[in-house]
Amino acid sequence: MQKGIVEYIESLYIFDGLRGNELAFTANLMEIKYFQKDDIIFKEGDKGDSVCFVIEGILEVIKNNTAGKNVVIAEFSKGHSIGEMALIDSYPRSATVKARTGGYLVKLTKQKFETILQERPGTGIKILKGIARLVSLNLRRTSGHLAEVLSSS
Repeated sequence: MQKGIVEYIESLYIFDGLRGNELAFTANLMEIKYFQKDDIIFKEGDKGDSVCFVIEGILEVIKNNTAGKNVVIAEFSKGHSIGEMALIDSYPRSATVKARTGGYLVKLTKQKFETILQERPGTGIKILKGIARLVSLNLRRTSGHLAEVLSSS
């Protein structure tokens, strides 16, 4: 199954800088997880200890609004990552992620990422750069959405 993980992660933005042995080493530290419709992948407030990449299925990101109602703020499907900041910081999860459909994801734990950093620091740096690019892109998108919301108020 490791070969399947390599083929999958080589197309992901975070792993864009990895090649050959770097991809194989990283994939060997990851695991595939199945989820069913309505499964909670993680809850807001949980300890962030992994990043997940959707292989198949649809996940919803849910936050409570000021009225106490659950609001779906995003949906993630094949190719999207969830929880990448957990590899960098120790803050709790900022939202709940729930499965809208069944599917599969690939998971990299913080502990396994630490293994990459210790055993293959160059590979770890490339992954960190990929995370930084992704976080920057997400922040730019969020700023654009916020500007739209504020201008329509």
